[in-house]
Amino acid sequence: AASTQETSSVDPVSTADLQRLIRDIPDVPTPGVMFRDITPLLADPKGYDEAVKAIVGLTHGKKVDKVIGIEARGFIMAAPVAFHLNAGFIPVRKAGKLPWAVVREEYALEYGTDQLEIHRDAVKPGDSVVIVDDVLFTGRTIRAALDALTDHGRARQVHLSVLREDAAVATDDDRGVEALARRRQLAESR
Repeated sequence: AASTQETSSVDPVSTADLQRLIRDIPDVPTPGVMFRDITPLLADPKGYDEAVKAIVGLTHGKKVDKVIGIEARGFIMAAPVAFHLNAGFIPVRKAGKLPWAVVREEYALEYGTDQLEIHRDAVKPGDSVVIVDDVLFTGRTIRAALDALTDHGRARQVHLSVLREDAAVATDDDRGVEALARRRQLAESR
C-alpha cells in the first residue's frame, strides 16, 4: 500500500517557481496556440515532487478512490498522485487506444475536435475521483473527461486539479469550468 511521502528537509518550491518551470512555446500545434511545455518541470526533481505534493494536498485528506489522468501529460502527474493517495489510477485516452468497452466523449479544440475514452468499468458508481491534467486552457478536455464520468452515472464526487491555469479559460458551458478550476473542486455530481 502506498503512503504519503515524508516531508523533505529541502525548502519547498513556491507556486511561482513551479510556474516558471512550465515553458511557453508559441504556435504549437498550430499558429496562434500557445503550448505549455511541462518537461522542464518533470526534469526538475524538486519541482516535480512539489507539484505532485501540491496536487495531493488539494484533496485535503478526503478519501479518493480513483485518480484520472488525461492523455498524455496528465498520466505523468496523475500516477504519482494516485500512489500517494493509495488510490487507483485510471487513464483517459484518445479514441481507439483502450482495448475494452469504453465511454466516449467528443470535444472541441482550439484547432478542431477530438475524442476521449475511458473504460466503461473503470470507475464504479459512488467512487470519489480526482481528475488530473497538466494545463487548463479552455477547459474542454477536462470537461470531456468530467462528462464521461458524470453523465453516465459513475462518479459520486469529482475533484479537479491542474498544474497551470491560463487566463484564456473560456467556455460557454453553463456549469462554469473556469469557476470550477479556481475552486479546485466540483460539487456533488448527479
